[in-house]
Amino acid sequence: MKRTSKLIVGGAILVAGLAIVYRSVNRTPDSSLPINEQMTEIMNDGGCVFCHTESPSLPFYANLPVAKKLIAAHVAEGYKAFDITPMMDALARGEAVNEVDLAKVEKCVLDGSMPLMQYYLVHWGSSLTAAKSDIALEWTKQHRAQFYPNELAAAEFKNEPIRPIPDSVSVNADKVQLGKELYHDTRLSGDGTISCASCHDIATAGVDNHQYSDGIGGQLGGINAPTSYNAVFNFVQFWDGRAATLAAQAAGPPLNPVEMGSASFDEIVERLTADADFTKRFCAAYPEGLSEQTITDAIAEYEKTLITPNSPFDRYLKGDKQAMSAGQIEGYALFKEYKCATCHAGVNMGGLSYEMMGQRADYFKDREINVKSGLTDADNGRWAQTGVERDRYRFKTPTLRNVALTWPYYHDGSVATLEEAIDMMARYQVGRAMPKADIDKVKSYLDALTGEYQGQVLTNANPR
Repeated sequence: MKRTSKLIVGGAILVAGLAIVYRSVNRTPDSSLPINEQMTEIMNDGGCVFCHTESPSLPFYANLPVAKKLIAAHVAEGYKAFDITPMMDALARGEAVNEVDLAKVEKCVLDGSMPLMQYYLVHWGSSLTAAKSDIALEWTKQHRAQFYPNELAAAEFKNEPIRPIPDSVSVNADKVQLGKELYHDTRLSGDGTISCASCHDIATAGVDNHQYSDGIGGQLGGINAPTSYNAVFNFVQFWDGRAATLAAQAAGPPLNPVEMGSASFDEIVERLTADADFTKRFCAAYPEGLSEQTITDAIAEYEKTLITPNSPFDRYLKGDKQAMSAGQIEGYALFKEYKCATCHAGVNMGGLSYEMMGQRADYFKDREINVKSGLTDADNGRWAQTGVERDRYRFKTPTLRNVALTWPYYHDGSVATLEEAIDMMARYQVGRAMPKADIDKVKSYLDALTGEYQGQVLTNANPR
């Protein structure tokens, strides 16, 4: 046999041998197992825990001179992007996985972007085969149906990462009326000049459209005021998540010396109690009387009604194919392609997770260079509450509902236009340059997120 022929035969035998080994180590989970267990097996085989946990148990070669630096970089980047521990814990307990985690895993599977090639070239059993991908996508679909049923959506959109806003939420009407009055009542502030509505005016999309809000005595806050519309759907309140509920959030600004400047809730109660009519009506709904707990509960009950259903996008998801233009439908496809729908998922299209500002590029370094704006305490984000280094520069994702009306953008209010915000998100969070044509289409789609409040399309009374 000629040398060339021997090489060909030898090569064929080698390839066949490698294929046999590959198939033997890259096994599809047993289909008789519960799908949660199949998914757990896929995640473990894929080595997800090596790069997406705080203290991974790395293989021996991670300390070898050639591999050490590369693997350390991958681990740091992976953990920064996604901490898989809460998801794996939820899987083990049979509980709901966060919608954002679901969306992130689903997008990785659809893109085939994980595990990294450098990993599965060494760990053959880790590569995501077509069979494993099918299991992972089916698990995502079943998990959403079980824990986040999309009952308002048309059949073809039941498994979308985003769900329509419900038409209403359950509230106590008497408490809502009291909360509405308190929300607009300047007596909650120390000098009688500032109310909740001063920074979160319902006539201006629940914001004030300022970079930083004006507080008591003309003081400026240090962070952009998020919208109060649809805040009921957030998993926590404030950019740094320091309030677990709407009521806890309502308790903060009245006593903040920069915002509303009251000395105590006892002082606020004293001012309100002087109003006999209000006190009588309040005690009818709250027999226990005026207190920090009842005041903030009433405000929270009112804020539950600040929802904006029936946007063109919601109507589209419900099956009205004419609700959005062709360009807006293309914009939604791009919104998902650029991974925007991973962090901006769920009913509120945000407000479900903490994400790092500057995942793929150093946002704060560039801001300091371009805007001459140094770091502030507010820039620390979630770290201010936890002291955990991973939480530095990590913020609760804002809702994108009514985003066309809630300028300026980002936690620092430094971005004036939606087009600029889209462009920067693609660069800093996804690591991609978005062409202007794509920016325009995504912006058109985001325009379709403006909903209705009490049956009327939401508007903003502030001039743009």
